[in-house]
Amino acid sequence: MLLFVGNVVEPFEQNYPEEHDGTLDSASGSLTCSFNRMGTLLAVGCNDGRLVLWDFITRSIAKIITAHVHPVCSVSWSRSGRQLISASTDWTVGVWDVLSGECDKQYRFPGPLTKVQFNPRNKNVILVCSLKHAPVLIDMQNDSHHILPFDSESEQNIIASFDRKGENIYTGNAKGKIMVIEAETRKIIVSFRITTGTSSTSIKSIEFSPKGSVFLVNSSDRVIRVYDSEIVLSAADYEGREPESIQKLQDLVNRTQWKKCCFAGDGNYIVAGSARQHALSIWRTSDGTLVKILNGTKGETILDIAWHPLRAIIASIASGVISIWSHSLVESWSAFAPDFKELDENVEYSEKEDEFDIEDEDTSTKAPSNDGDGEEVEVDVTTVDDVPFLDSSGENSESEHLVSLPVAPEMDEMENFGLSSLEKEDVEYENERKRKRDQCQDDDEEADEIAKITSATPIDIYFPAESTFPDQQQKLPSIDDNGNQE
Repeated sequence: MLLFVGNVVEPFEQNYPEEHDGTLDSASGSLTCSFNRMGTLLAVGCNDGRLVLWDFITRSIAKIITAHVHPVCSVSWSRSGRQLISASTDWTVGVWDVLSGECDKQYRFPGPLTKVQFNPRNKNVILVCSLKHAPVLIDMQNDSHHILPFDSESEQNIIASFDRKGENIYTGNAKGKIMVIEAETRKIIVSFRITTGTSSTSIKSIEFSPKGSVFLVNSSDRVIRVYDSEIVLSAADYEGREPESIQKLQDLVNRTQWKKCCFAGDGNYIVAGSARQHALSIWRTSDGTLVKILNGTKGETILDIAWHPLRAIIASIASGVISIWSHSLVESWSAFAPDFKELDENVEYSEKEDEFDIEDEDTSTKAPSNDGDGEEVEVDVTTVDDVPFLDSSGENSESEHLVSLPVAPEMDEMENFGLSSLEKEDVEYENERKRKRDQCQDDDEEADEIAKITSATPIDIYFPAESTFPDQQQKLPSIDDNGNQE
């Protein structure tokens, strides 16, 4: 019998990435990315308007959806992972069925878009941020939209984000003012301003932690501020009270502007990507300590970053390529068995007598008991239990999570099995002609599909010119086949 040398992952390692772990190339220029809730699928918006869905377990492309005719600027998953929403620079928003790849809804806006987001608890509600107008809350179930309240002093470039449970919406404008709006009633709960000295600073993004009640605010003064939403909401009871940040994260040496920031899956770390180079800075949320700086290829600039919801893995996009960052594996068998002996090479093991016997012949036979221990127990192997770590809010987690996408296997090699060399050459020649013919057909079908997307009847979103709180339009206008408004 031989004893082989193995390895076991160190259980007490740091829960943040430490090194580069390969790349994912969508071949059409990646711009934005987002993990689904289980971390098994990675949605990537590309420069040619396509949505590429990566199977992150096998790190292969599972599906490609021809979504837009212009670059995709934002993507977001529904809670179950069965729907995907995308926004493009062609001023349209599409809601896609992940399994079929079909477009369920399409909305057209009068200006450029910056962000789209599903409600974390309601798949029928989406939030859309526009560059020149106030954020819009769309209810897809009854095709109604509501324009969120905004400050009269700044009506452009307002960013917004749902909180972790989707109960409130946090908005920020170019004057540094943050407003908390109740999602259901669209009433302002509390508002406060972020200032640097005597001047205000522009809000670039607001991101919430998947766990706990903290959120971060990325502003143009090169400072990332971490707030507790409970403290912010409690400020509504005290007029004139400004909530203080619990952490301030910044690069004091290089004074770096941050392109994108996000929390780790457990909320214990914050990662921020530099706007000038391919560099990722990781801080510990509890004390604000900088624990790691990950440097990519020189000359590249970060476009987007996403942290895996369950593992210490970060995906960063630079120069159209997705870089994967993960932690190094530390082997330690002795952590599980203190008396375990690590070997430099395999050695022959001398088996002791009776060491691996199933039954000990020397022990007496145990008399059967009458307490029911010997009865057969029926094991249920068909019921699928909810995954505990997905139940982040104390509620019953959904049982219809989309974990993976089916992929048809390639059978070209099996078809040529057993053929002679001349027969294989003939088959390869015919296959090459077939590939060229199919390529021409695919190009025609893709052109028809893009034409179908552009000619599909989208739902237009209108912004009234007057009214500080434009919340009068309830029903979205639609366009019939003749181009007349209904």
